[in-house]
Amino acid sequence: MASSGKMEGPSAPAVRRDPYEVLSVPRDSSDQEIKSAYRKLALKYHPDKNASNPEASELFKEVAYSYSILSDPEKRRQYDTAGFEALENEGMDMEIDLSNLGTVNTMFAALFSKLGVPIKTTISPTVLEEAMNGTVTVDKQCAHFFGVTISEEQAHSGIVVRVTSAAQSKFKLLYFEQEVNGGYGLALQEDSQKTGKVTSAGMYFLHFQVYRMDSTVNALAMAKDPEAAFFKRLEGLQPCEVSSLKPGTHIFAVYGDNFFKPASYIIEAMCAKSYEDTTERLKDIESKILAKRNDLRQFETEYRKALARFQEVTTRYTQERETDAGSLTPFQPAS
Repeated sequence: MASSGKMEGPSAPAVRRDPYEVLSVPRDSSDQEIKSAYRKLALKYHPDKNASNPEASELFKEVAYSYSILSDPEKRRQYDTAGFEALENEGMDMEIDLSNLGTVNTMFAALFSKLGVPIKTTISPTVLEEAMNGTVTVDKQCAHFFGVTISEEQAHSGIVVRVTSAAQSKFKLLYFEQEVNGGYGLALQEDSQKTGKVTSAGMYFLHFQVYRMDSTVNALAMAKDPEAAFFKRLEGLQPCEVSSLKPGTHIFAVYGDNFFKPASYIIEAMCAKSYEDTTERLKDIESKILAKRNDLRQFETEYRKALARFQEVTTRYTQERETDAGSLTPFQPAS
C-alpha cells in the first residue's frame, strides 16, 4: 500500500518502508505479536551492541519508527487506511523528549499543552539505557526506580501497583522485565490521567486480561470527524501485555512528565486478595465495555451501508427531477 520515499521529521528514517515489512509481521498481527517482533529486532540492532556497524543504527531507527506507528491504535488505523500520507497530515500529534528541550522550547511546549494541544512525551533514552544496563541509580528529575518483592501467595492472588499525585503532577508508571543479558527492558507503560482531584496511573496483574483506555486515540479524531469519533470512541481500549507476575522482585519506575517542576507522587503495591469483590466488578465492567465496542463496530457497518444507500437514492432523486423537468417542458411550435 505504501511506497518507499523520503520522509520528514527527526525521528523518521531517511527512507520509509512498510512498517509491517520492517517488523516482519502480517497486517492482522495482534498488539502482542507486534511488540514481540519489535523487542527482538530492537535488541538485535541496538547501537550499543553494534558500535562498529553504522547500518545497524539506521535499522534500529527504522524499527523504532515502524513500532511507533503500529503500536499506536490511531496511527495504525490511519496507516492501514491511507498509508504514510495520512500520518504526515496528522501535524498536531507531537511527541517530544522533555530531557532534550531547552528552557524556551519547554515553555512553548507547556503553553501548547495548556491550550489543549495533545503533546505526547517520550521516555528519555537515558532512563531506558540505565534500565537496560541493570542500574537503578538515576537522576531524580528523570525517574525513580522501585523494587517490589512479592511472595508466591501474593503472586497467585494478584498484584495492583498504583501511583497517585495530589499535586496533579504528570508522570508515567513503567514496568521493566529482565532480559537475557541481565538488564531490564521496558515492558509496560501507563501515562497518568486526571481522576477527580488527583492524577493517577495503575497496573493490574490479576491473572485475567486487563484493558487500558488510551484517551489520545480519539482526541484529534473528535475534532476532525465527530461522526467517526462516535464509532471509534472505544477503539482506544487496548489489552495490557502482562497480566500476571511471578514470585520474586520486580522493577517499576515513576518517570516525571511535568514540563518544569519535579513530579510529586505516592506509589503503592497492593495484594488483590483484599479486593476480590472489586476485582470481580472490574472483570464484569470490562466484559461489558468489550461487548459495547463490538456492538459499535457492527452498528458502524450497518450505518455506513445505510448512509451509502441513502446518498445513492437522493442522487438519483435529484437526477430524476432534472430529467423530468427537461422532458416535461411545454412544446413551443415554431411561429
